[in-house]
Amino acid sequence: MAGDVRDRNSLTPAVAGTRVVVSAVHGFAGPGRVTPASVDRDGNANLVDAARAAGAAVVLMSVVGASAEHPMDLFRMKAAAEDNLRRSGIPWTIVRSTAFAELYVDLTRQTAGRSGRPLVFGRGENPINFASVEEVAAAVESAVNNDGFRGRVLEIGGPRNTTLNEIAGLAQQQLGSSGRRPRHVPRLVLRALAAKGRLAPSTVARQAQAALIMDTTDMTFHAEPLDLSLPGSTSAQHAGLQGRASPWQTASTLLPSRSRMNTP
Repeated sequence: MAGDVRDRNSLTPAVAGTRVVVSAVHGFAGPGRVTPASVDRDGNANLVDAARAAGAAVVLMSVVGASAEHPMDLFRMKAAAEDNLRRSGIPWTIVRSTAFAELYVDLTRQTAGRSGRPLVFGRGENPINFASVEEVAAAVESAVNNDGFRGRVLEIGGPRNTTLNEIAGLAQQQLGSSGRRPRHVPRLVLRALAAKGRLAPSTVARQAQAALIMDTTDMTFHAEPLDLSLPGSTSAQHAGLQGRASPWQTASTLLPSRSRMNTP
């Protein structure tokens, strides 16, 4: 059953008969007139309304650092979605994560081209936290299967903060092009692209603005071990994250992830 969170009428049949609705949508980039406001804020509000009508709980995927004051539009719209879900009166769980490690390594590899020199937006020296997709998925699975996580916020992040230059290095190890300096898009160029978005909003302008923020804003996260096993849960459904090895590794890098759970 297909549905579009921007189309309220499509959601009622899509969630009919469900016990838990998982929202993993985002409007940072995509086909059509997709924006964080249309998808992350308004679309999630539509989905919450549909879940309420179906008598279902909602597990919302969000971002570590979501705030109404954050400089990045996506983070502000995720915060709006969280606030709406909390006020909705339906059972909820919020799973926040830092940036997906595998996604960034893969995207960085794709920019290397024949030169083997990945493209880094900005100086690439700002510490950023990256989480393993596999562990974020494990947290979502636990949130779906265990009602003990209702009314809680799970925050998933990696064990240390990493720069985009280091991510480029990981990509180059996989490409076999280590030793070559990555290419950089200067901040001046990013500012110019972002400025165009004030006159004519576009995905490119949004991405340039996000790159500037990631290059200049505190994107760190200091995680603590999180065991997703609650009393009464089974190990098959709720395996703890503590001690799990992250799959984003190279020949010389193995980063075990750490996570934490916050209660609002």
